[in-house]
Amino acid sequence: MARYVISDASPLIGLAIVDGLDWLPALFGTVWIPPSVQREVLPATGARGETEIALAIKNKHITFWRQKIPTPPLNSQNLDQGEVDCICLALAQPAGQAIVLIDERAGRAIANEYGIPVAGTAAVIGFAKRHGLIESARACFERLHNSDFRISKEVIQTVLSNVDEH
Repeated sequence: MARYVISDASPLIGLAIVDGLDWLPALFGTVWIPPSVQREVLPATGARGETEIALAIKNKHITFWRQKIPTPPLNSQNLDQGEVDCICLALAQPAGQAIVLIDERAGRAIANEYGIPVAGTAAVIGFAKRHGLIESARACFERLHNSDFRISKEVIQTVLSNVDEH
């Protein structure tokens, strides 16, 4: 497993919706967020799940990255600042030592261009199922579907197939 797990806002929000922030330490150890993501998800921002995210930070399931984030040149015109910072932070780590939790297609594509492994909310739900942290990945996807959080049907089917919940 990667030594540095760096999360963008969307996976934190998705996991908050399904009560999955408590899975983070078991799955990844420390999960880091850059200041730009912190600003997107903390209370008073109006982000969904902000109370749950604040509790996960208090419980040290999520940790703030406090060092300067290097800014290598990125084609970041289609990314928000949180996505850019997550990718830059991953690039600053030794090769193979970082993974980025990110849902947005453009951010995932750029991370992949730089050889950074990525996982999204759906993959984290699959990891939780495989590690016995939840009984049903399908139930988590149903909760997400009942909110306005969207994951493609193809991605959901792939995860459900991978965890034997056809």
